[in-house]
Amino acid sequence: MFSYLGGHDVIEAWVLSMELAPWQFLVMVQAIIFLLGWPLEWSEILIIFVPIFLPMLVVFDVNPYFFAMLVALNLQTSFLTPPMAMSAFYLKGVLKGQIELMEIFAGILPYLAIVIFSMFLMYMFPGIALWFPDYLFGPYIP
Repeated sequence: MFSYLGGHDVIEAWVLSMELAPWQFLVMVQAIIFLLGWPLEWSEILIIFVPIFLPMLVVFDVNPYFFAMLVALNLQTSFLTPPMAMSAFYLKGVLKGQIELMEIFAGILPYLAIVIFSMFLMYMFPGIALWFPDYLFGPYIP
């Protein structure tokens, strides 16, 4: 409904009017997806919000495979961080009284650091995420 009524075009015009560099566009999109990962499930984000940003990848010359890897890591990060931390609450629901929520959060921190470090490495060295798709399908040509 949102796209049918032209909402996609409004957001695209707004983002393009900011005249962002490609890295600024990626950081902005990742921040939005990170914040949306708290209240929404991954399926809603992929179905509703990723198609809004997908057509802009060509404008900013961003490889779609690279974008997909960043979104996947970002969704994992948002599911591991408070205030919502859906993964922590799922685990708490399974273990009930056997573990405290603060213990779960303490156990999540090393994994959260690894995911954030992985995203940083991907930003610095995109070839980490792109070498295998480039090997299988050839270099991406927009």
